[in-house]
Amino acid sequence: MSVKYDEYLINEFHIDPKVVDVVNEAEELLKERFEEIDDICSICQMKVLRAFQENHINATHFDWNTGYGYDDPGRAAVERVYATVFNTEAALVRPNIVNGTHAIAATLFGILKPGDELLEATGSPYDTLETVIGKYSKEFNGTIIDYGILYNEIPLNDDLDVDLDAIRAAITDKTRVVAMQRSTGYDWRPAISLKSIKAVTEMVHSIDPSIIVMLDNCYGEFVDTIEPTDFGVDVMAGSLIKNPGGGLALSGGYIVGREDLIEKISYRLTCPGIGAECGLTFGQNRHVLQGLFLAPKVVNAAVKGAMLAGVIYDKMGFEVMPPAMAQRSDIIQAVKFLDPDRTVAFCEAIQAAAPIDSYVSPVPWDMPGYQDQVVMAAGAFVQGSSIELSADAPLREPYIAYFQGGLTYEHSRFGVIKSVDTLYRKGYLPDGAL
Repeated sequence: MSVKYDEYLINEFHIDPKVVDVVNEAEELLKERFEEIDDICSICQMKVLRAFQENHINATHFDWNTGYGYDDPGRAAVERVYATVFNTEAALVRPNIVNGTHAIAATLFGILKPGDELLEATGSPYDTLETVIGKYSKEFNGTIIDYGILYNEIPLNDDLDVDLDAIRAAITDKTRVVAMQRSTGYDWRPAISLKSIKAVTEMVHSIDPSIIVMLDNCYGEFVDTIEPTDFGVDVMAGSLIKNPGGGLALSGGYIVGREDLIEKISYRLTCPGIGAECGLTFGQNRHVLQGLFLAPKVVNAAVKGAMLAGVIYDKMGFEVMPPAMAQRSDIIQAVKFLDPDRTVAFCEAIQAAAPIDSYVSPVPWDMPGYQDQVVMAAGAFVQGSSIELSADAPLREPYIAYFQGGLTYEHSRFGVIKSVDTLYRKGYLPDGAL
């Protein structure tokens, strides 16, 4: 950034000059990596453009029906574009999928029957999916386990990567679905790489081609030039208010994959006999399509912001995950603060850097589906949109905050600046960090 810009931050936002210097130094270290990420963005942008062109998207696809939503050409067009982008036979892209967990749950309930086994191949899944599975509580009816579906999970190996031998040994004649979670979630691990996802997919299919490989792709879209469905993942799900919505989708989720699986999942999403034939889009087609078109650039900004946070907090003496200069498979940067006050202060700073509700102080609360209190910073245009600048942290040891998002790099960068400046002023940085 220019000297004039630095002076503007210092004078208008009252950022300490030492913080600005640290950020500029980190960007110099990241210059080559940023060029690599820009190249990925350019390829992804062209891939999305081609999907729009191949499916002849036009202005009539922004319209929408009423009532049952029969024969909605806009809805069908959106789903064709998603299927093309992710190189699959079919897709469900619906505003009535309320979040990523709902998309994943609908997928699992659509393809599993009582007596089948769900094998989670990447260790414990995200907190809200543990609730869907029914791992810890009998309080919720209608969980995976409640429906008589068997559940097993394979921990990651000592390198925090998939344990192929253990997965192979765990597969039985009851195993129907081998599931993976690409993103970090609330674990202390890097996101699962495309290389590892491919290795699991090929191994499972070599053992039994009828076993379904399912992936939670939240936070992973457009981080690389290929997607897991390009090399054989059977079905994949995610949220529209994360990467692929580009910050414009107001709600919703997507599920892409084999046509036979998408049909079964559609019966779970609505009901048998109706499936994907009904369902209003409530005027969201334009937002969903335009958000998808912008998504590669938005993800590019978020990845750069995450890398910047990783480099800076690493240099200041904090443990970070993934490692500062590591290759990325999602947009999340975790920082281990080892202290609840530091963790909350970090989230407060991210909230203070937001365009919406910047004057609000986030506090830990009992969020539905979580085992611990969670503090969330999300001053977003779309409620809960974690492709926008945001941070969240479960209030449990070792007190890790998860930073993600930013519709522009400039905003993601400012989130990092504000967080460092806040921790510095509160005396929460290690001695000599700045």
